[in-house]
Amino acid sequence: MIANNENTIRIYDTTLRDGCQAEGFSLSLEEKLQIALQLDELGVHYIEGGYPLSNPKDAEFFRRVSALNLKNADIAAFGSTRRAGTTADTDPGLRALLDAETPAVTIVAKAWDLHVTKVLGIDLEENLKMIEDSLRFLTARDRTVLLDAEHFFDGYAANPEYALNVVQVAADAGADCVVLCDTNGGALTSRVGEVTGEVLRRTDAAVGVHCHNDCGLALANSIASIENGARHLQGTLNGFGERCGNTDLCAALPIIELKTPFTSVGRENLRKITEVSRFAYETANMMFRSDQPFVGASAFAHKGGLHVDAMMKDRSTYEHVDPEDVGNERRFLISELSGKAAVKQIFQRLDMAPDKDVIAAILATVKEKESQGYQYEAAEGSFALLARRAGGTYRKFFNEEGYHVSTIKHAGGDIVTDATVKLAVDGHREHTASEGDGPVNALDGALRKALEHHYPCLRTMHLTDYMVRVINPKAATAARVRVVIQSADETQTWGTVGVDENIIDASWEALVDSIEYKLLREQDGQRVI
Repeated sequence: MIANNENTIRIYDTTLRDGCQAEGFSLSLEEKLQIALQLDELGVHYIEGGYPLSNPKDAEFFRRVSALNLKNADIAAFGSTRRAGTTADTDPGLRALLDAETPAVTIVAKAWDLHVTKVLGIDLEENLKMIEDSLRFLTARDRTVLLDAEHFFDGYAANPEYALNVVQVAADAGADCVVLCDTNGGALTSRVGEVTGEVLRRTDAAVGVHCHNDCGLALANSIASIENGARHLQGTLNGFGERCGNTDLCAALPIIELKTPFTSVGRENLRKITEVSRFAYETANMMFRSDQPFVGASAFAHKGGLHVDAMMKDRSTYEHVDPEDVGNERRFLISELSGKAAVKQIFQRLDMAPDKDVIAAILATVKEKESQGYQYEAAEGSFALLARRAGGTYRKFFNEEGYHVSTIKHAGGDIVTDATVKLAVDGHREHTASEGDGPVNALDGALRKALEHHYPCLRTMHLTDYMVRVINPKAATAARVRVVIQSADETQTWGTVGVDENIIDASWEALVDSIEYKLLREQDGQRVI
């Protein structure tokens, strides 16, 4: 049983079960196993694998995960108390939990009298008996057993004595931890902290917390519960979960380690949290949240000129923790709001010191280009080329002489897109053509055909993302568009930008920049401005 006075907060990850209930979130069996490995490396104490009776994939997960030889985490199977009118030893759900052969088992039980009488349709005493029978059945079979007291905070508000009875019955029946759940996500932070403290004063149970984010308070509520005595925290990577999600462990773990007297996965493992967060996004094929606390790309990004100037004098002026502590990085963004300090800082990171006239020229160019619709926050490749041009150190690797794109839709519905490119490299003229899945793909193919035998290093780069934003939508079909292209090679990812009324020409500009930036990096030994 967890001691209520211990310093370690036991972390229970439910990404593979509760997280999978999020809209648009789905994992294959192999993906679930890969995320389990990442969570184990992170150092969480429990990984909830799913409900073994719900589907064949979860049942197979429990068969496969034991072969991973996890170093830190215990796998937990999730289920419910026995059904009304049955016995624990004949209940198929409880039998399935045992058959999963996991070190830990979590069962969910109703703590709100409304759910007992109206949803389950049973009397209050029968619900308590179901909890007691189920827990005694499981604890007698050498499992760590946790009880999720569903809708606990709503139940406490409606009938505090009954909600407390649920907790005490679970503790008396041998539960290693009783988890207070804000299942609807509607509780306020002050109330969660107050109720957690009251539970610990009224019972001898070891207490944990499981919060949903329907009021945007899951993280705050979880920390309040911990500050008032909870020593077990349930949540998911990136807050994935049904409706508005669950407590985001990618924020909760840094807060516990860096902001409270408690520990969880340890400071050293905390440095892996950004990597694990992004792995989960990639595996689930979901977009990163750039503004996500601690692990987002913008979490330590500084744009305002006064902010950057202050940061160069003392990092604590605009950062409450060191980005390295969570495996993230500090970034200084270039925009029309940037001052000289931001540009100077970028050069300093490369051990370069341009004079003040060059910095002024770069800033003036940035402001002029942004007035036309360019943005360089996600286009560091284009900014590096802009800086070279403004500073007089730009070199053309090839000269574009023109391009042509055509798209033909045949009667059967097939669409064929062709692109031709004319350019010159060191006096050698190239005229190439390529088919593609759309005009950008075709242009990229034609450019590569023209350049790769002159610059073989281009074979290692590829496009990873393509984004289009209308800048002035009121102009309708005459609106300017901004195209941002993300490219990558074996060591780096970079962005480039193009702007024009013609989406193809904006794309061409970003494509050419992406290739020029790659060549510039090769020329400068990966050090670029």
